[in-house]
Amino acid sequence: MSFGGHSPRKRFGQHWLRDERVLDQILDASELGSDDRVLEVGPGRGALTQRLLASTAAAVHAVELDRDLVAGLQDRFADSPQFSLREGDVLEVPLTLPDGQRATKVVANIPYNITGPLLERLIGRLDQPIDPPYQRLVLLVQKEVAERIRARPGASSFSALSVRMQLLAHCSSVCSVPPRCFQPPPKVHSEVIRLDPLPQEQRPDPVTCRRVECLLKQAFLARRKMLRNTLSVSQPLCELEEITLKAGIDLRQRPQEVAPNAWVKLARGLNQADSAASSP
Repeated sequence: MSFGGHSPRKRFGQHWLRDERVLDQILDASELGSDDRVLEVGPGRGALTQRLLASTAAAVHAVELDRDLVAGLQDRFADSPQFSLREGDVLEVPLTLPDGQRATKVVANIPYNITGPLLERLIGRLDQPIDPPYQRLVLLVQKEVAERIRARPGASSFSALSVRMQLLAHCSSVCSVPPRCFQPPPKVHSEVIRLDPLPQEQRPDPVTCRRVECLLKQAFLARRKMLRNTLSVSQPLCELEEITLKAGIDLRQRPQEVAPNAWVKLARGLNQADSAASSP
């Protein structure tokens, strides 16, 4: 095995996870079975890849952007028939395995500089989720992002991202990962999170999701203001009061105090009001 004296590159956001305990917890959270085909993003030098290949998973497909790591990975895992590797940008290359099938689960130490667009590629948007979804995603992300994803209403970290992600998946924490667990250590703390995407029948319909998106953008642009002040811009206040009451929302609340399901109820109520108003 040779990586040619390769050093972690800042422009690729490379920090090698070397903590054995954290690597084991990632594998445990993945709960891999013999039917699983795993997509690994950014395998680096293969510390996590090695554990994935030692599991019962049927296949492990890695996507690596840094061409100087590709030869070393191919050399290291040349004797593993279930291993495959694609060189390229995970935001652009096909994510299917060599046989054309999709992975069932994603395990990744995400480069922090592409977290947003990568989450969208792996899970989708609220109004256009990945379908069929992956069964599970176990991701190592910046702790601040993890806290926003799994935050509960009322928490300071609760945001539009919290609403979107929690309407698409069950989100939970696996473990915290301090900088000392990496080489070189990043300047921020990290966290491993587990995302279990919801099946289609448990997600809001696309029309409702589009309205939720509009509401989130409208409300969270002024997150310190009460909903009375932000939402009444596009809806008569008297009508809005009736709809929010049915949705279990108080217009004196601020957007970070409203639960994801309440946003869905509000969106449906507003859509029904619009339909009634446009009917002859």
